[in-house]
Amino acid sequence: MTADGAVAEPRTILIADALVVDGTGAPARPGSVLVEDGRVSRIDAPDAAPPRGALVIDAGGRAVAPGFIDMHAHSDLAVLSDPVHLAKTSQGVTTEVVGQDGISYAPTTDETMDAVRRQIAGWNGVPESVDFAWRSVGEYLDAVDDARPAANVAYLVPQGTVRMNVVGHDRRPATPAEIDAMRGQVATGMREGAFGMSAGLSYVPSMFAGTDELVSLCETVAEHGGYFAPHQRSYGKGALEGYAEMIEIAERSGCPLHLTHATMNFGVNKGRAAEFIALVDAALERGVDVTLDTYPYLPGATTLAALLPSWVAQGGPEETLRQLAEPSVRARLAHELNVTGTDGCHGVIADWPTVEISGVRNQGLAGYVGRTVAQIAEDEGRPAEEVCFDILIRDELATTILQHVGHEENVRAIMRHARHMGGSDGILVGAKPHPRAWGTFPRYLGHYARDERILGIEDAVAHLSGRPARRLGLADRGLVAPGMIADLVVFDPATVRDRSTFPEPRRQADGIPWVLVGGRPIIAEGERTEARAGRALRHEARRPR
Repeated sequence: MTADGAVAEPRTILIADALVVDGTGAPARPGSVLVEDGRVSRIDAPDAAPPRGALVIDAGGRAVAPGFIDMHAHSDLAVLSDPVHLAKTSQGVTTEVVGQDGISYAPTTDETMDAVRRQIAGWNGVPESVDFAWRSVGEYLDAVDDARPAANVAYLVPQGTVRMNVVGHDRRPATPAEIDAMRGQVATGMREGAFGMSAGLSYVPSMFAGTDELVSLCETVAEHGGYFAPHQRSYGKGALEGYAEMIEIAERSGCPLHLTHATMNFGVNKGRAAEFIALVDAALERGVDVTLDTYPYLPGATTLAALLPSWVAQGGPEETLRQLAEPSVRARLAHELNVTGTDGCHGVIADWPTVEISGVRNQGLAGYVGRTVAQIAEDEGRPAEEVCFDILIRDELATTILQHVGHEENVRAIMRHARHMGGSDGILVGAKPHPRAWGTFPRYLGHYARDERILGIEDAVAHLSGRPARRLGLADRGLVAPGMIADLVVFDPATVRDRSTFPEPRRQADGIPWVLVGGRPIIAEGERTEARAGRALRHEARRPR
């Protein structure tokens, strides 16, 4: 294993007898990768002699690739409460992009921090070990550094939280003065290190922003060299219209666009991926800078409260809970959920057999986990919507769900796109979270690249490393090349596979024995090490002209 005995923190590492998959999409080639002082020093012959004192990792013909970049992560609190973070590091993920879907924990005020914590408890929990003392983007990134995570973290300014800070939960257009104030918060977040801005346009209060308001904020993002990462308004009935609006925003503002978890879900979109791809390709031909990410699974995941129409959510969590207890409100909600569809449920009616409870905060509800709302309703002899309302009240809106609404042909078509990247959208809390939190990256490499041959292995690695690094503007990461920071993963193309399942979602993948961050092994022979080599990555915002 080593040239002259084990070294706890080696400054020099030789990954010998490897198949170098460099992240560009170029053909793999045999070689050895020398790492010195945290960077790739050179690529030698497979049997290159190690320098004196080097740690030698014998790849045995396995692949060495750039560390994977999760372009859509919900690890905002996990990187603080569980810095080892095996869910992602064991997949070969060396950088995660958090602050997603327009709702996260910075910038906040004392009031909005409390509201955000409650609104997305189903995404992130409320870990007792996290003090939530920060308020600004810069302070959050400092907290990440203080936690010394195993892997790196990049952050997006959450548009919905910014709107909450300035406008509150009101469903109305922002005034010119409020737009200026929001632009100021976005600019400050960019200067403090954010890589761009996210939006969650089917969530309150993010969804209350109109197109012109979003264009204005995106102009500020573009001025500072960032990109816009929206969860658009609908992945159901209005999916194509939602994507068209996001492209319009990018075109008008001049802001690069990254379409996050770019799916076409629900029955209304079965077989329609080609229409979405044509929309993206037409924008690219006009010169719009568009990229996208997906997760390689059919079900989606969100909170049960997200199915509600916006009018019941616009007053904030306490007002939502109050209204859910009102008989007249419940009658109106039942009609919208079951007959007309809601903006929270992507314009379609709630299909209760597809809505599976995946996590609860109130352990008195633990027996519901793994069952659909329809199954619970049948077992209890109650209407499904009444089951939904009562669970939300008892769990204080923290319930998470799986939605079994995807289509395999759409997933395959979209992941082939030349501007596609990987994103887990992984929720880490709950008794049975979506297995994508532990399985996304090995599933791309094993199931879709090796077994199904949807992507070649070199192309798959580029989707998961080189392309995301370019979108983020990380000039010294994302490739196996001299001078690059040694965020690296060693995996076996013949055996890599996801082992996380819906019944057992927290199972570590096979075939990923080594992961390095900054030249330090954080996974060694498939086991986590004591190294916590990650940090908060800070985008260097350019000065507006």
